[in-house]
Amino acid sequence: MNRREFLGATAAGAVAMSAKSYARVLGANSRVGLGIIGVGRRGRIVGAGFLQDDRTQLVAIADTYEATRKRVLAQLAPELPEPASFNAHEDLLAHKDVDAVLIATPDHLHVTIAKDALDAGKHVYLEKPTLHRWHERQTLLTAAQKSKQVLQCGTQQRSGATYLRAKQEYLDSGKLGQVVLVRAVWHDFAWQRRKIVDAPKPEGLDWERFLGPAPHVPYQTARYDSWRYFHDYGNGLLADILTHWVDVAQWFLKDAEPQSALATGGIYSLHDGRDNPDTVSVIVRYKNWNLNFESSVLPLRDNRPSVLFEGTEGLLEVARDGYVYTSLQGAPVRVDTKENLERSHTKNFLDAVIDGGVPNAPLDAGLAASIPVLLALKSYWNQGAPQSKLDEKD
Repeated sequence: MNRREFLGATAAGAVAMSAKSYARVLGANSRVGLGIIGVGRRGRIVGAGFLQDDRTQLVAIADTYEATRKRVLAQLAPELPEPASFNAHEDLLAHKDVDAVLIATPDHLHVTIAKDALDAGKHVYLEKPTLHRWHERQTLLTAAQKSKQVLQCGTQQRSGATYLRAKQEYLDSGKLGQVVLVRAVWHDFAWQRRKIVDAPKPEGLDWERFLGPAPHVPYQTARYDSWRYFHDYGNGLLADILTHWVDVAQWFLKDAEPQSALATGGIYSLHDGRDNPDTVSVIVRYKNWNLNFESSVLPLRDNRPSVLFEGTEGLLEVARDGYVYTSLQGAPVRVDTKENLERSHTKNFLDAVIDGGVPNAPLDAGLAASIPVLLALKSYWNQGAPQSKLDEKD
């Protein structure tokens, strides 16, 4: 994997950090010292968004696997200042030049590390999902209220210019009429259907630290390399995909109060030891509308992952590459975009850190997006029984 790949030059559209751009960072008047905790795929993609901004200086990285840390450092251009490298996130948080952290670890570690970061006086960009389990919320709320630092949740659509334009032009204006159904679909995740060959734990991997608050079990390669397969570390398609789309729906419709959710699905094809489903269907009911969600890691045809708002006066399909509005009469109106949402969302976070503003995806938005996801999760693990309430066991 080359340096461009490390910096997130992937299908997500991130651009590599050049030596020239990094020099501009060092010469900037207002620089935010960034620490990245978790330098896997998401850490590199979101990190690239930060490093394209002249106001960011990469100060430190932390990861539980020494080989990953070394690979990251080797892929930085040799003329650039080398960031400090740590196994333990606590050591990164103790670094005096770290002003803000990107937390891109497996989901089950999000709240623990975010709390530690806020307690240490660091600004936090927390990858979604905000919560892995409902009972964690008070820990995060208390830490955020005490710290007064900026906390941005990683639902990056909230910083997308075309998302905001579509919301204002068609939902806020009432042009769609009454929206009673929202359909959200996203399939085909190749990295979640890889065949993982088991092997001994590699030297330099801190397995106990990786497990954190999860049950402490013997090392398995799949549990580390493909942690999204397992309920202990992530909530599969519900956390990875539904979080994004339900956040868009609740934001656009100004309704973050789900009445109930039901979910069904299963492991229909990938019988490889995972316990999260490879295919799910969800219905979330709100007071005056339903959200219907479908997702599969299997290679189902899915030309345009999107959220479709069905109103009495027209349809609005919103995706990361733009939107299409279709009135009951007349030709469709299409708006395309090549906006890099990672770049837009990290810029908004830096704006809030430097200028003291409110980020586009504050903690309350992250928690609101977690509620329908966790209700659907509870339904799934209860054989599809509708769920309307979360409690401290969830």
